[in-house]
Amino acid sequence: MVVDEIKTDKGRDDFVRFQLDHYAQDPNYVPPIVAERREFMDPKHNPFFAHAEAAFFIARRKGRTVGRIAAAVDSLYNRFHRTSDGFVGLFESQNDPGVAAALFENALAWLKVRGVSRVLGPVNLAFHHDCGVLVEGFERPVSMMMAYNPRYYPWLFEANGFVRLKDMFTYELLTSQGLPEKVVRLAERVKEQGQIRVRRLNTASPEHDIRRIKAIFETMLKPGFGLAPMSEAELTSVVQRLRPVILLRPEMSLIAEADGEAVAFSLTLPDTNQALKAAGGYLFPLGLAKMLWAARGIDRVRVLLFGIKDGWRRRGIDALLALETFKQADALGYVAGELGWVEEDDKLMNRTIQATGAQRIRTYRIYERPLLS
Repeated sequence: MVVDEIKTDKGRDDFVRFQLDHYAQDPNYVPPIVAERREFMDPKHNPFFAHAEAAFFIARRKGRTVGRIAAAVDSLYNRFHRTSDGFVGLFESQNDPGVAAALFENALAWLKVRGVSRVLGPVNLAFHHDCGVLVEGFERPVSMMMAYNPRYYPWLFEANGFVRLKDMFTYELLTSQGLPEKVVRLAERVKEQGQIRVRRLNTASPEHDIRRIKAIFETMLKPGFGLAPMSEAELTSVVQRLRPVILLRPEMSLIAEADGEAVAFSLTLPDTNQALKAAGGYLFPLGLAKMLWAARGIDRVRVLLFGIKDGWRRRGIDALLALETFKQADALGYVAGELGWVEEDDKLMNRTIQATGAQRIRTYRIYERPLLS
């Protein structure tokens, strides 16, 4: 077996395609679009690489790919959190401890040279991308922008010196069960007071609203763990990528304002994973048509982002946004929505979500491992 760092278009193509082969027999796996994943890995196309660097490794046995891994160092993340952390992610491996050990050995050696003192993972390639090892909730396909993996992955991480750092939860809310009466009453009271106005995101020209959302989001960030501020270029990239999905159902992307000031937001999108699965990883020659046809049957939504500005929490704005989103989702015929992820020690957010009647359906785990000098 050999492990090679890949740097060419052909190498990136092999890196992505292994994932499709690896999960070929798993009915719950949703393959990504290969062309999009290639661009995600390419510094010429992904603005993440303006403040970060990454290396991508493939393990081959007798010429056949048997595993892959990425290692990344994000200077923006480390400045914000005052750390010298590195990430491992995009990890895929056969159920073979030798393959996993070789992949981790190469990734950790690359990180060590760059002065990393602690490794977190899996992070693909940043916390605002998908991250975490799925440890509970394998029974059905995951929602959009959520990680998926075989059941044995936690063991491969732990066998290579990684220990549990934190778990993160996702929740499901069924439209058939309705919102609890106390949530509805609180939302109606906030609405009647007239201080808070809820409106749709401006989909004709969303850039201004997205920047206001970014400003709210950054007031919520705290040094310590997880998310860090995004660069302006990354924000623009996210807007361009999400805009077609937002336009499918703009009724569920909401901003709450007080006297014209944006104080909260909630972005809920159709769960495009239900359609993406039909494409089989390729848009052409038939994948796009299959995906568009399958999109007609999307019956679930994903609460992708939710936030309330510092100083405006505990005023019932969360209940108001939940009610307005729920009404729209129900009217549009969606049967369920997935919310997450939520860190296990974020007691306020977990209580807020549980108050809506949502049930926890998945658990993701972030591991850490020290790198000794």
